[in-house]
Amino acid sequence: MAKILVIVTGHSQIDEEHRTGLWFDEFAIPFKAFSQEGFEIVTVSPHGGKAPVDPRSLEGVTPDPAAKRALESTVTVREAGDAFEYAAVFLPGGHGTMFDLARNDAVKALVSEFDAQGKIVAAVCHGPAAFVDAIRAAEPRTLVAGRRITCFTDAEERATGLNALMPFLLASKLREQGAEVVEGADWSDHVEVDGNWITGQNPQSSASVAKAVIEAINARV
Repeated sequence: MAKILVIVTGHSQIDEEHRTGLWFDEFAIPFKAFSQEGFEIVTVSPHGGKAPVDPRSLEGVTPDPAAKRALESTVTVREAGDAFEYAAVFLPGGHGTMFDLARNDAVKALVSEFDAQGKIVAAVCHGPAAFVDAIRAAEPRTLVAGRRITCFTDAEERATGLNALMPFLLASKLREQGAEVVEGADWSDHVEVDGNWITGQNPQSSASVAKAVIEAINARV
């Protein structure tokens, strides 16, 4: 049985006026798809415990009970074990990632190890914030240098009205670090696959990212 490590944000507040966290569907849709495929899913966050969910992502949504339970008690990144235990690492987004996954050395080191072992590295929307400032395990250059990826675009960020509250604009930052960031139309379902890397642009891309991860894992069996 394939095993997938899912790393979620543990950050719940942008400022006193803006709550944040994980964008629920970016976790729940892939979680359901992976579960239906029979994959084992290990959900972790930087400090463990209950993962915060952005309240805006629950508007008009009936939360999947299994996905909701998985977020009630995450383990820490350091308790996740080694990359060789897993077929893939998956990082869903939410603005919380910009404040913790983007700054967490343990997350960056673990994702770099997945890449060094040729394991599948997948992320959606703001999930690629974990790639910022990450260094390749075997060579002194940024993890994203030369990679073709996608992520939440600067235009989409400005449309949220939260751009001025972010520590950086994700797409611009990843380009600065050598990534080839490919953008689809705003809010379109857009996925990029580059070798063992699978990335999706926004919440609308969650199902397609999950499908691409499943296909990549099954192709290796």
